Amino acid sequence: MNLYVTLGAKDVAVAHAFYDEVLATIDWSSHANFPGWRGYSAGGHGEGPTVWVCTPFNGEQASAGNGVMVAFPAASPAQVDAFYAAAMAQGAQDEGAAGPRADYGPNWYAAYMRDPTGNKIAVVYNG
Repeated sequence: MNLYVTLGAKDVAVAHAFYDEVLATIDWSSHANFPGWRGYSAGGHGEGPTVWVCTPFNGEQASAGNGVMVAFPAASPAQVDAFYAAAMAQGAQDEGAAGPRADYGPNWYAAYMRDPTGNKIAVVYNG
């Protein structure tokens, strides 16, 4: 079984449109679709770590976890910039613009944001 993360969505149509656009910037895409669910992975192959975006199992409204963040890997600072720009264009809330983060290491380049549901996500290049 692969490592996976599940992110709750208040509006799956909005969330899926958001992640379709944003994850494409780092060469991730959907590998599975079910009613109310979409799975994403590198290259859309469904191998390695995956992220599922869906409505919560319990039928309650999705909410962001305090202290929870999912970081996506980028192959370059340019991918971080593109991911951040796409996220902002899709309505993300800025939590830290794309740029170097010397406190985390000399090669750490990242951006932080919240998706339309409020889940905190990041994109990181650590070359």
